[in-house]
Amino acid sequence: MVEQTTTKEVTARLGDLRISPRKVRLVTDAINHRPVQAAEWQLSFMSKKAARPVLKLIRSAVANAQNNFQLDPKNLYIKSITVNQGYMLKRFKPRAQGRAHPIRRRTSIVDVTLISKQSKSFAKRARKAAGKREKEAAALPPKTSN
Repeated sequence: MVEQTTTKEVTARLGDLRISPRKVRLVTDAINHRPVQAAEWQLSFMSKKAARPVLKLIRSAVANAQNNFQLDPKNLYIKSITVNQGYMLKRFKPRAQGRAHPIRRRTSIVDVTLISKQSKSFAKRARKAAGKREKEAAALPPKTSN
């Protein structure tokens, strides 16, 4: 059975973010394959430094969808959000006995692709991924306060 869809992909890119990719991936993994409204809500309450630039990037992609493709923001999902390594600033720190140790200040490049919710199969995959995340969260041991 071939599914009839009218999906359009909208992309946006954030280049040279002065946060290491490892730290940015903690934020982006939490919102991947989610509806845009849920992702914005989650990012607005996240206490990571990378949450604000990623939120700004998603809002930029939504603006691209509205202005360039006339898509409704309520029907948008995050199809993929990837974080790659950008350029690296190399510095040196003086150490004992005249030695120098390198300091690598890393940057990130973040790409986001949004897709319209018109596709039934994509909405089904998104619900399945959300259920899997809930099961993983339930399997974690409860936090205890001392």
